[in-house]
Amino acid sequence: MNEDILINITPQETRVALVLQGAVQELHIERTLTRGLAGNIYLGKVVRVLPGMQSAFIDIGLERAAFLHVADIWEARSHEGNGNPPTPIEKLLFDGQVLTVQVIKDPIGTKGARLSTQVSIAGRMLVYLPQDQHIGISQKIEKEADRELLRTRMQNLLPGEEKGGYIVRTQAEDASDEDLKADIDYLRKTWGAIVQGARTRPPTTLLYQDLSLAQRVLRDFVHDETATIQVDSRENYLKLVDFAQVYTPSVLARLTHYTGERPLFDLYGVEEEILRALGRRVDLKSGGYLIVDQTEAMTTIDVNTGGFVGGRNFADTIFKTNLEAAHAIARQLRLRNLGGIIILDFIDMENSEHRNAVLAELKKTLARDRTKVSVSGFSALGLVEMTRKRTRESLAHILCEPCPACSGKGQVKTSRTICYEILRELLREAKQFNPREFRIVASQEVIDLFLEEESQHLAMLGDFIGKRISLQVEKGYHQEQYDVILM
Repeated sequence: MNEDILINITPQETRVALVLQGAVQELHIERTLTRGLAGNIYLGKVVRVLPGMQSAFIDIGLERAAFLHVADIWEARSHEGNGNPPTPIEKLLFDGQVLTVQVIKDPIGTKGARLSTQVSIAGRMLVYLPQDQHIGISQKIEKEADRELLRTRMQNLLPGEEKGGYIVRTQAEDASDEDLKADIDYLRKTWGAIVQGARTRPPTTLLYQDLSLAQRVLRDFVHDETATIQVDSRENYLKLVDFAQVYTPSVLARLTHYTGERPLFDLYGVEEEILRALGRRVDLKSGGYLIVDQTEAMTTIDVNTGGFVGGRNFADTIFKTNLEAAHAIARQLRLRNLGGIIILDFIDMENSEHRNAVLAELKKTLARDRTKVSVSGFSALGLVEMTRKRTRESLAHILCEPCPACSGKGQVKTSRTICYEILRELLREAKQFNPREFRIVASQEVIDLFLEEESQHLAMLGDFIGKRISLQVEKGYHQEQYDVILM
């Protein structure tokens, strides 16, 4: 099965779609404004050393000087680790000194970026520490046997002249030796380019920036089944060609510049797929459908037969719907990038063979997922519990925000409910204040109800409190929004 990778690039954002047999399987979005500076490596120049604060201001070419504390200086930490007293910053740095630094915290408000001289470069499965020599294993890999095996494999893969260290990330738990070796080669090349730049470039130069989404696609997403990688920006296509020639030469033959008149995402139906991926309901070809609800704690997916009656009997209809739903669920998890705890409510099946077949089909379709997934069997309530590692924000969290009308509840109070709230508010205000008149400012729907069905209740309240009550429509108000004004 051939897979196509589509890269749509504009100055404000980069969008990547992975298309398999005409269906979009994954969507990745990166916005220019949210990339930040953390992880960037600069050739900095010491502007001022502050012995009293044991820190220094470093010029890295930004609007404000960045901040470097003695605790973030690698030489000071390595010296202190041998049982020696801390080295004062004034003995390590001097005004005008040029040094390689990495941003560990973005600028916030009036504060400049925070820096460290201890460099780390993240790859797909490894983190390279060129100034250290040990091999660390992620704490999330808990089994000691697995940790030792990974450490041994890494030691065997490292070249003899290697002087740096590595941290093995969780993603490397199931990686092959070829994958690990490719990551090692990429990280060593990257560090070599940084060292060369530090020797030849002027101060305040940006030596390294964490890879853009398009570059990460070439490094992490391309595999044997990838047929084409299409980029719709010529300028960025040429940049990706330069990147691939150095770091991922095997992808060059599949990298092409899309020059068609129709937008790339329109041609493959990606824009429509994005709209569908933001909705609750996912229609299945058979007539059944899924309902996807994403909450803070977990995601629930409910399977329904809908209008599907194609089976020989009811049990057969349910089984076929659940099999189709298993494929759709696996795709939706990747497409929407849903992570954390996920509860799947398949249609109840009395036949244990059907349950086992649906579970096996679900695990089979999830095997394509790049993200770590764990699936349990059917619970006593007939639910399937699973977890999917959170690697980035979900599609909905990137593209959407809570509705200002319902505050994310997914529903609003009825006009009649708001009318009764206003009547209670009028009664409270009348007991505390003595205005000449009360004015109700609300949405068109609420005012219409007061003029029609609720007019009698409003008149009765006006007589009871002995005040005039006027009405005013505010077009900008949503249904739950209102004000009671004392005139």
